[in-house]
Amino acid sequence: MTDRVVGIDVAKGSFDIAVELDPKGKYRTKAKLPNTPAGFAQLADWMAKHAPGAAVCMEATGVYHEDLATFLIKQGVTVYVVNPAQVTAYGKSELSRTKTDRTDAKLITRFALAQLRGKGLRPWVPLTPAQRKLRALVRRLDDLEGMCQMEHNRRDVADDTVRSSIDDVIGTLETQIDAVKKEISDHIDSDPDLKRDNILLTSIPGIGELTSAFLLGCAGDLRRFDNPGKLDAFVGLNPAIRQSGQWAGQSRLSKLGHALLRAKLYMPALTAARYNVAVRALVDRLAARGKTGKLAIGAAMRKLLHIAWGVIHSGQKFSAETALA
Repeated sequence: MTDRVVGIDVAKGSFDIAVELDPKGKYRTKAKLPNTPAGFAQLADWMAKHAPGAAVCMEATGVYHEDLATFLIKQGVTVYVVNPAQVTAYGKSELSRTKTDRTDAKLITRFALAQLRGKGLRPWVPLTPAQRKLRALVRRLDDLEGMCQMEHNRRDVADDTVRSSIDDVIGTLETQIDAVKKEISDHIDSDPDLKRDNILLTSIPGIGELTSAFLLGCAGDLRRFDNPGKLDAFVGLNPAIRQSGQWAGQSRLSKLGHALLRAKLYMPALTAARYNVAVRALVDRLAARGKTGKLAIGAAMRKLLHIAWGVIHSGQKFSAETALA
């Protein structure tokens, strides 16, 4: 493990960097490097001069960090990509009050060093080109479906004079939705790895072709999660229990994860609660204990995710006997 980490605060157009020079709080920083290949080359030169052999830590910022992280990995640099909520919580633990891009880069450095001393970080692995394309397609599908739903909502309250215009837009969007769905299906079928995992996932009652596509597009290869709890945390389905003193609150979902994937698991979980024997058995046990509603749905979503993790790691299609064991 390296004892040096360069913290990088990434934005859409630029990034700031910092490396700790000594534990007393002295840093070397550089601000506003362009988030472009030219800026990446400047970073490589800076690191060769000021932080040779250092690892890099950055926050997950949509897709803005990915090209930089991929560039660094190709240069042989170990890269850690962390949840921004973790860094924010660490800053609060320090009672940090100042927030600038430079101080954020320093904070990321301190957070990474603290985590690495406890062996709490794993190197980031970039998506394959096939996985990146699938992710772009499922995100585009979600955008189109959202726009189509908004037009349907407008039509419900629209004046007759504009309904034909709204119908034209809906027709165009529905055509685009069908085209993207076909492209998703063709892309999965054309890639051996995606096709193999899709066959495994769609063997699970409750997970259809589109849910499988969103799982593979948003989470990537589920084998990168060495236990299902880490997949829960990625999606935001891990429980957040609030209890203090004599007050005991209800357990709820943390929702500190992939919001799109979490949303796409909601309806499949409802289906699985009826037709998947393992999920139905869980929901029935909860109902017998008086647990219904959101808690039961959240548990069903998590169970479905665990089953998905299981079939991918085992390489075996869904088995009711195995799932109930």
